[in-house]
Amino acid sequence: MTMETRFTNARIVTADAVIEGTVTVIDGRIAAVESGQSSLPSAIDMEGDYLLPGLIEVHTDNLEGHLCPRPGVVWPMLPALMTHDSVLSSAGITTVFDALRIGDRESDICLEETVSEAISGIQQAQDQGLLRSEHYLHLRCELATENVVDHFDRVKDVPLLRLVSLMDHTPGQRQFVDLAQFKIYYGGKYKMSDTELNNFIDSQMKEHFLYADKHRVALSDACDSLGIPMASHDDATEAHVEEAVSLGISISEFPTTLEAARAARSRGMSTVAGAPNVVRGRSHSGNVSASELAELNLLDSLSSDYAPISLLHGAFVLHRRVGLPMPDAIAIVTRNPARMVGLDDRGEIAPGLRADLVRVREHEDMPVVRCVWREGARVV
Repeated sequence: MTMETRFTNARIVTADAVIEGTVTVIDGRIAAVESGQSSLPSAIDMEGDYLLPGLIEVHTDNLEGHLCPRPGVVWPMLPALMTHDSVLSSAGITTVFDALRIGDRESDICLEETVSEAISGIQQAQDQGLLRSEHYLHLRCELATENVVDHFDRVKDVPLLRLVSLMDHTPGQRQFVDLAQFKIYYGGKYKMSDTELNNFIDSQMKEHFLYADKHRVALSDACDSLGIPMASHDDATEAHVEEAVSLGISISEFPTTLEAARAARSRGMSTVAGAPNVVRGRSHSGNVSASELAELNLLDSLSSDYAPISLLHGAFVLHRRVGLPMPDAIAIVTRNPARMVGLDDRGEIAPGLRADLVRVREHEDMPVVRCVWREGARVV
């Protein structure tokens, strides 16, 4: 039986324009995008609201927050995953890459066990139709840890694995060039005393020199052989970008300086910056402004990172405050990230693509998600 739905009286954000018109969906795919209103009584009246493509989230740590809501607490997998999924879908995110970190440290609690359980839980919940958004896996590999390559080898063949990022959070470089910022972040996160924090920094430095370089090469070789797209993390210098390019890495995730973002653009890498950075107007680590990257045409995609609600809000900030045309601002959270990770069937409102759609109304320049459809079926 053919299922047909019409959305009319909408401000439709396409790849290159905002059209006041009607979108027809047949069997989960967009069949037509037309100017003007439909006269069919069954058409859904959007009341002049925006109709956007479903948002594509390539890096969110949100699931980890639900799995480990307090230090020492590991929440049951299914309720944590369901809550995480409901937060994402209500933010307009219809495709998500759950960014799970691998690479154990002394401060972590059963990280490898928790990640393995999360991967299994995501696959089972998705197979059983329990999730509103479509979930993929993004492995965040902490290079300066002893067991990261072994852990990767145990999960590398998971069908959901579609993206790998290579991270090195050693104090004194990349994200934490400023040691004071490192101490504020990790001291607050783990509630360490000054002595404990200084010992932690010393141990991180030792592990960096022991493992980071050889693990970067080993993991990039493994991803290349598997055909998995790779991202470098927190590039700060042109040398970081050149190193990434030499390893076949195509995405620069959260470049921390203009130097790195410019180098990534010149070398053909895609760039991802934090949507919270845009919404707040600055980086929480004191790094480059994502809005400045957008103004200089150095930004391809946003990630909500730790705050799913920031993804759509960040796109509207780029339009209203930075001055990007609406189609360009929305592409940064839809079409661009989709193409970056090889998803060519979504990310735009265009005939033939998936009917992943979000109805949005503005309230005092704040976008409010009113309804969400995934492959034509309403999920919010």
